[in-house]
Amino acid sequence: MTSLGLPSGIRACLFDLDGVLTRTATVHAAAWKETFDAFLRARDGADFRPFDATRDYDEYVDGMPRADGVRSFLASRGIHLPEGTPDDPPERDTVQGLGARKNVLVLQKIKELGVEAYEGSVRYVHAVREAGLRRAVVSSSANCHDVLIAAGIDDLFEVRVDGLVAAERRLPGKPHPDTFLAAARDLGMEPGQCAVFEDALAGMDAGRSGNFGFVVGVDRVGQAEALREHGADVVVPDLDQLLGGPP
Repeated sequence: MTSLGLPSGIRACLFDLDGVLTRTATVHAAAWKETFDAFLRARDGADFRPFDATRDYDEYVDGMPRADGVRSFLASRGIHLPEGTPDDPPERDTVQGLGARKNVLVLQKIKELGVEAYEGSVRYVHAVREAGLRRAVVSSSANCHDVLIAAGIDDLFEVRVDGLVAAERRLPGKPHPDTFLAAARDLGMEPGQCAVFEDALAGMDAGRSGNFGFVVGVDRVGQAEALREHGADVVVPDLDQLLGGPP
């Protein structure tokens, strides 16, 4: 498996979406910032402390299911909102309402800006398919399928475990390993036969705690050391850097 940069026992690859396959992480970060800044401004006035689209995004929301991200960030500011229901409208100040507000914004931004796939990652997934390895996308996003189609890469994956599937199966999101484990099962694989590809620290934690055979950290924002500390076996700037390299 040297040509793919993976150990010889790996039979399947489990890819995160945002930040690994597509350039949508910045779109999500911008949507989170707009959502939280509006909420904090209304709550605290003009001197509110804004959401940091780099530090706060990486630490509190990146890779997590939408509602978990709302809870995590607000808890970091000592704020606790009512949970609400999944039917809460975007203007309601509940966990579910803020999540809905963020989703409206991210869909608007995707529609306006489109979706771009990382060329190096697409090249790598093609090489994985040609080598006969199984392939799955594992994302906390409920919009995963639409993003894959918009990016033109939906046909590269056999299994998709996203926010909708997680809700249907009642799977906890990252940093828990359950969504990755579900994708492995859907592919007929044991965790030790699977490599996880992630750019988020929560995804690294999921890969480590799930006892997967190999965990690849994708460093798009200069956090290589943190990715290693959270469980990455190797860190690369883009997946095509693995082609032809040793595990």
